[in-house]
Amino acid sequence: MFDHIRRFIIALAIFAVAGLFYQRWREDHGGYGLFDLLARKTGAGQQKFSAPSSPKLNDSDVPGLARLSEESTKLAAAVLPAVVSINTRTVGKVPVQNVFGLPLYRYGVSPGLGSGVIVSKEGHVVTNYHVIKDAAQIKITTNDHKVHDAEVIGVDDRLDIAVLRIAGGGQFSALGFASSDEAKVGQVVFAVGNPFGLSGTVTQGIISATQRRLSDSGNDLLQTDTVINPGNSGGPLVDIHGSIVGINVSIFTGDQNVHAWQGVGLAIPSNEVRTAFEQIMHKGAPVVGFLGIDVSLVSLDPESRVLGAQIDVVGTGSPAAKAGLLPGDVIVKFAGRSIESATDVINYIQMAKPGEKISITVLRNGQFIEFIANIERRPVGL
Repeated sequence: MFDHIRRFIIALAIFAVAGLFYQRWREDHGGYGLFDLLARKTGAGQQKFSAPSSPKLNDSDVPGLARLSEESTKLAAAVLPAVVSINTRTVGKVPVQNVFGLPLYRYGVSPGLGSGVIVSKEGHVVTNYHVIKDAAQIKITTNDHKVHDAEVIGVDDRLDIAVLRIAGGGQFSALGFASSDEAKVGQVVFAVGNPFGLSGTVTQGIISATQRRLSDSGNDLLQTDTVINPGNSGGPLVDIHGSIVGINVSIFTGDQNVHAWQGVGLAIPSNEVRTAFEQIMHKGAPVVGFLGIDVSLVSLDPESRVLGAQIDVVGTGSPAAKAGLLPGDVIVKFAGRSIESATDVINYIQMAKPGEKISITVLRNGQFIEFIANIERRPVGL
């Protein structure tokens, strides 16, 4: 009997000592011990506190920030109704896990997600072509959470632009296009879309650079530090007036294995998007201008940094050849616009309308000569 009592007392003492050591260890490591837990359960040790009843500053103390906050809210409210979520379903091969680790595939349905912007009251939507490419089903969800079927009106795969229409008709809130030629480095812009499926997301930033190009076969892009993540593709980059400056197309991280925002987002300039949209709407497909030249950038005067685009190749029988342009000519003005990069010339040609007569000023043998070239439609396959 006494042995049982003695054993119980010894066990209790060991438990108490262990509890004290544990209590001290938890206090040393910023935690809570057993006695604190018991105190909390019994209500002991509760502290009185007084929360502040008013903010540190009023709107009158920070009028600039208060106005900025109010105006940003107003802009978001005006833009969001025109931004949509695009969900796609594509039938194709999907990877299948197996115990042997071998690459196996089966045919299945893959979901896709992107953004878009309504650009007409009739419900026409501009997005990226890669968002809807090969999709068997396309659904558009408007900002009021209504889901609509979508009809593909046309695409410009060169520019990565697609035009959809919300099925069923109706009147929709739409955004207009700003002129991307007037975009300035440092200009405040807002990216709107559905990153990671989080609909109605607005991020603020600036235009970090213009005329960015990822490859020598790509188009010039606007660079922005607004937060752009997967799911933002196809959404608008808007200015402080709520007009479209560009269509968000991708993120650039410098590492192909990294697919998260690291400060560099890219958008297709609005002027190119508007041209593609209008051509698709009027003709069902984009019409790209053609002159038939290859060019490279040259510096005419290193001290004054005057630039031009040297003609390296003139296609036989091309509009350039018919106009009298020759290899070695340096284009300094195209339709009255100065040249800052070789891609300027290519972009101006592609955006010109077939049949349009364009004045081209070149430097040849130390003299400035003006030619008139007739833009033609780019041949199929070029």
